[in-house]
Amino acid sequence: MNMPIQGTEADLMKLAMLAVERKLGDLGQQLLQIHDSILVECPAANAPAVEKLLKETMEAIYELPVKLKVDVKTGGNWGEL
Repeated sequence: MNMPIQGTEADLMKLAMLAVERKLGDLGQQLLQIHDSILVECPAANAPAVEKLLKETMEAIYELPVKLKVDVKTGGNWGEL
């Protein structure tokens, strides 16, 4: 039962990672993907723009019967997230 959900989520993350990489440009750099999260490193000055880019890109990555919701957190290091 769970396999179609996990497979779909993995496909959505792959699409999201590719789209984020295309749009991110010089704002920052994708470091890694953990389950349903993308970790991005960027200068503090770029954080608001990167937050907006991530939220908008990931929520619109694919049209589904339900709306995808993305939460974005920022911190000085991974432990602060």
